[in-house]
Amino acid sequence: MGYWRGVSKRLSNPLFQHPPALLHKEMRNLLAFGLVLVALFPLNPVLSQECPKFKVSNCKECIQSGPGCAWCKKLNFTKAGEPDSARCDTIRQLGQRGCSETDIVSPQSSHFTIGNDQLSNVVQLIPKNIRLNLRPGQTANFTVKFRRAEGYPVDMYYLMDLSYSMKDDLENVKRLGNDLLTALNSITKSAQIGFGCFVDKTVMPFVNTHPDKLKNPCTDRSVTCQPPFAYKHVLSLTGDGRKFQEEVGKQDISGNLDAPEGGLDAMMQAAVCGNKIGWRNNTRLLVYATDDGFHFAGDGKLAAILTPNDGQCHMEDSLYKMSNEFDYPSVGHLAQKLAENNIQPIFAVTTKMVGTYRGLSNMIPKSAVGELSSDSNNIVDLIKEAYQNLSSNIILDHGTVPDSLMVTYDSLCPRSTQTKDAKRGECSNVRINEEISFVVKVTASKCLPDQSFVIRPLSFTDTLTVNVKTLCDCECDDTPQPGDCNSHGKTICGICRCDEGYVGKNCECNTTGKSTTDLEVSCRKDNGSETCSGLGECVCGQCICHASDDPKKQIYGAFCECNNWNCEVYNALLCGGEDRGVCSCGTCICKDKYEGTACQCEKSIEGCSNRGRAVCSGRGECQCNTCKCKAGYTGQVCDKCPGCPSPCPKYASCVECLAFGTGPQAKTCSEECRTLNITGKVKSFEEDEKPCREKDSENCWMSFVMTQEDGEENYSIVVLENRECPQPPSIIAIVGGTVAGVALIGLLMLGIWKLVTEVYDRREYSRFEKEQAKSKWHNADNPLFKSATTTVVNPRFNGE
Repeated sequence: MGYWRGVSKRLSNPLFQHPPALLHKEMRNLLAFGLVLVALFPLNPVLSQECPKFKVSNCKECIQSGPGCAWCKKLNFTKAGEPDSARCDTIRQLGQRGCSETDIVSPQSSHFTIGNDQLSNVVQLIPKNIRLNLRPGQTANFTVKFRRAEGYPVDMYYLMDLSYSMKDDLENVKRLGNDLLTALNSITKSAQIGFGCFVDKTVMPFVNTHPDKLKNPCTDRSVTCQPPFAYKHVLSLTGDGRKFQEEVGKQDISGNLDAPEGGLDAMMQAAVCGNKIGWRNNTRLLVYATDDGFHFAGDGKLAAILTPNDGQCHMEDSLYKMSNEFDYPSVGHLAQKLAENNIQPIFAVTTKMVGTYRGLSNMIPKSAVGELSSDSNNIVDLIKEAYQNLSSNIILDHGTVPDSLMVTYDSLCPRSTQTKDAKRGECSNVRINEEISFVVKVTASKCLPDQSFVIRPLSFTDTLTVNVKTLCDCECDDTPQPGDCNSHGKTICGICRCDEGYVGKNCECNTTGKSTTDLEVSCRKDNGSETCSGLGECVCGQCICHASDDPKKQIYGAFCECNNWNCEVYNALLCGGEDRGVCSCGTCICKDKYEGTACQCEKSIEGCSNRGRAVCSGRGECQCNTCKCKAGYTGQVCDKCPGCPSPCPKYASCVECLAFGTGPQAKTCSEECRTLNITGKVKSFEEDEKPCREKDSENCWMSFVMTQEDGEENYSIVVLENRECPQPPSIIAIVGGTVAGVALIGLLMLGIWKLVTEVYDRREYSRFEKEQAKSKWHNADNPLFKSATTTVVNPRFNGE
């Protein structure tokens, strides 16, 4: 704290000259310190939260309703008729209603550190164990500290591609044993190195399976090549550099067919075969050296290898002998296994493959990529630089947790961007012996069984075990008092649990001779309804309705089925306001001057009447002083019918019988035409009148004007006294005209026949003349004469 007081004093002194770098650093440290204070002393959010008004019946259901809910265990806290759910509310509301702090039950999320660990050169992460009590919906915060130790032991396993293109690189690596170990010893006092190599699966199309090629896969016969293999473990981790150089020196180059190699297979075995590799419980580096790409999950189908990689160790006699049985691992599967075993891969690749392996590195946390020279002569410097970058980047992550458990991190980093509520904690550029902090926030969205999960800095062996217990029950610690529950029960969180034979809020009802079911039946309106309509308590077979916080609101009725607020609203007022009506059991009871379901209408028909005529002209109903007309009728008093057909044709026969005493309805006119009234006969109509014009049974035109009276079929009629009847026809004119017409038609047809005949004759004569002109015989010859063509001989004639 003295340091922070000094910083504050310097920053507040106007005479103190702040170097920009120092000012930036101290402001950053102040910000980090402030975040730590917030983490160590989190504000309690319960006071600002609300409690959902769900129906609850006990303390357990109450605290599970929401993080803002609390329960009052005070005996007799609820009033007569008030449900037990009234005990569930916010702490503030319960206090205002008279529940003391000691009677309020509201579990809060908390954490407890198990043990008292201290940071050291061996212990880099504290605490080691912590217990969380989580109230669903509330967050528990705790601080995790990490300090990067100096000289932390390092294991490095060199995994090399031995395909033919790496021939020059192998020669250089054979001479690097002591150099690699020396480079590691410059970083730490305890270092070990090991060696493994890989090519690819020994099946087509990855490797040539011809027997000769399986013995020597290299195309150059002058070069000695070892048979192809998937992965071979050559040297377990050791601190002897000479042994590394000796074993690597025994290795020969090999070969395969396609460009991608089986490196992911080799990395998986190196990660999961820890006992055979010799990994120690410290920093683990896996250097992956290659000049080409890699096969991954799915490529095995090219060789009919369909079984997914199982992520298990299958190494026998230092060889991965199940390579041709299992597919290549996926990148995600490999990343998971590397993280589980705290292995940091360093991809030492040639220039053309740097982009490919950077993409791979982005999917594998705590990995690095270095550019390898064409003959691998820069491998030592590359490994040192990659290790420094990896070890200075601290990533705090956790194992698998249920979906209903959320874990986030606030990273308090002195020299990198500080993050908040991230999925994992991360600080970069962390120096040796520098202490950094992470605020871990854990929230459970629902009740969970007791469980634990592990938080660890990736690629380090230190771990933090977090044990989680959700607070989903109440610990009320009721102290029994004499006379509680009328001495016929015991209290559980303020609620009486009655002995057998007693019921009621305070066990006041003796049910001897009656069952609880019998008592509840008398509190139900019918078999399908709730007890006391769900708005009251059934006490000794009678409903005691719940009391409302608002004195103006009441629940009443034999079954608590009525209230005085569940009615229709008019002008934002219940039943239009107290001057119009009152609400009674869901129905508005209107005062004398008002009517309607919400008392929204005045009792008046002034707007529905016009000049003394019937209400709404007999063609509608008056509602709220407004006419509701029948179909087709409009107007203020239903005096218009724009879509109605003309009544003239319909009533023409009635007009004939009433006005002139003729027609088919003359005998039944008084009965069938009783809704019509002939008010008079006139000689002519006014110019603005539009009379009906219809024919009667005598084919005479009648003219009359119809005026609709109140009702739908009532009309008053004024008739033009003179009908327009047609003159009788002239028999002579008809007969004469008929005869003249027939004669005229006959002469016309005769003339047409004569004309057609003449035209036909002329056409035939013309054709005769044309044929005669074409003939070649003389006029004296008979054109019809034909000479004899048959000779008749008497067979008996002998010529004598």
